[in-house]
Amino acid sequence: MLPFDTIEEAATFMGRNLTAAETMWFKYSAKKSDYYLYCHNILFLFLIFSVVPLPLVFVEMMRSLGFDKYKIQPKVSLSLPEMFKCYKDVMRMFVLVVGPLQLVSYPSIKIIGIRTGLPLPSLWEIVAQLTVYFMIEDYTNYWIHRFLHGKWGYEKIHRVHHEYTAPIGFAAPYAHWLEVLILGIPSFLGPAIVPGHMITFWLWIALRQIEAIETHSGYDFPWTPTRFIPFYGGADYHDYHHYVGGQSQSNFASVFTYCDYIYGTDKGYRYHKKVLRKLKEGSKVDGAQNGGSYYYPTQDLKSE
Repeated sequence: MLPFDTIEEAATFMGRNLTAAETMWFKYSAKKSDYYLYCHNILFLFLIFSVVPLPLVFVEMMRSLGFDKYKIQPKVSLSLPEMFKCYKDVMRMFVLVVGPLQLVSYPSIKIIGIRTGLPLPSLWEIVAQLTVYFMIEDYTNYWIHRFLHGKWGYEKIHRVHHEYTAPIGFAAPYAHWLEVLILGIPSFLGPAIVPGHMITFWLWIALRQIEAIETHSGYDFPWTPTRFIPFYGGADYHDYHHYVGGQSQSNFASVFTYCDYIYGTDKGYRYHKKVLRKLKEGSKVDGAQNGGSYYYPTQDLKSE
């Protein structure tokens, strides 16, 4: 809730006129509590998870129209009921775990200093903070992910997420309830270390969810704008991790590739890509896909 009754009072406090964005923010948030604004995250998560994967569902249903060449594991196909079941399972997790966790975690937001007032952050400030959030989350998530691929972590927790060896957008947050809670820590660390405005926090939650859906899409589209992000892994990179499954010791990073490169946990993936290039160059793989798709010729490559 803003400590001003009118826009004029806010302008006097800041010593300048409000920008168009600040005027809109004032009109929307002036009489709303900070807790109410924070709870928007729950709505955003539900909407993003329900809407963003839908184009991928249509693509999966229309693979015969030319989309099949972008499918990373073209031999795998999921029916509409199978995809809807995944959606229902994740929504159940949202209702029983994620939603309640959001509702009770508000005090931590106040403690770290996420603000809702004026002035609004500049575009540069938002971009800089989001970059820091992604870097911190990616590095922390990398080590937690490696732990979850240990014998105990995988058998007790992480195997649920790997039920989809060929991931789909709806399966991005599909996981054991304990994994959902554990991986909430990396997502919270960035805002805790570099607190910003509530709008930046909203954007962070939304973009992280969208990124996870994109990397679990199962499709490697050549027009994806994330291709221009330095060190970004993407769907092709993470799909290999799911394909290998429980025995995977490769591609642990959630967003970028630098941790896997530094710590040597991308060797299986690089070897696999090298083998595929040689096979394609020699025209030895029957039915190899063109475009951005990624063909897995043998189970033997899983051992790398």
